Amino acid sequence: MNFNDIFTRTFREGFANAELGFTEMMLVYALAICIGGYIFLVYRFVTKQAFYSKHFNISLAVLPVIVASIILAIQSSIVISLGMVGALSIVRFRTAVKDPIDLTFLFWSISAGIICGAGLGEMAVIVSLIITAMVIALDNIKIAKAPLLLVLNVENPDDEDEILGTVETYCKYSKVKSRNLTKEKLHLIVELRTDKGKELVRELAAREGIFSVTLMEHDGEAVC
Repeated sequence: MNFNDIFTRTFREGFANAELGFTEMMLVYALAICIGGYIFLVYRFVTKQAFYSKHFNISLAVLPVIVASIILAIQSSIVISLGMVGALSIVRFRTAVKDPIDLTFLFWSISAGIICGAGLGEMAVIVSLIITAMVIALDNIKIAKAPLLLVLNVENPDDEDEILGTVETYCKYSKVKSRNLTKEKLHLIVELRTDKGKELVRELAAREGIFSVTLMEHDGEAVC
């Protein structure tokens, strides 16, 4: 018996021993459904998106069941496993992930389905609890306060230096990110960090020659 015969025999025996009964499959599906529902609740609690996508969250809950079904099918037959590999190799996903945290939950959901389908229920539960603890803990850690964006519409461009001087008196950090000069007015965007945003906006709004003052949160990287 050569190496190829040994490999083929071992491979076939592995698939033959992987047959699951109806009860075992129902337990796998029950666990996948429970973990999918758990992921649904955690994502709804953790997400900070301005536009919450319920459909995306529903897909996260359903994915463990789908992936677990694929793993069970692959374990049951070598022919199905080869056909599944060929079918999945031509699938292309074009939906863009808008937030990196969505990608984390997506991989979590897929991994949970794989682990459940492999019959490692304890591992699926433990991993889900660890991921939940890490996501919540890291989300609540405030390393540095994110900068703000100050948007100004100024009538006289010559007042820029004086206005920026006023901004610096209220800020720990400030930097002009954009200057847009037209025939009628100057449009300024200033990135800054301050704990006195209300006072700054009121003083600038009270100045002559400033049409509007807007202070908004910035979703970019925090300035250290």
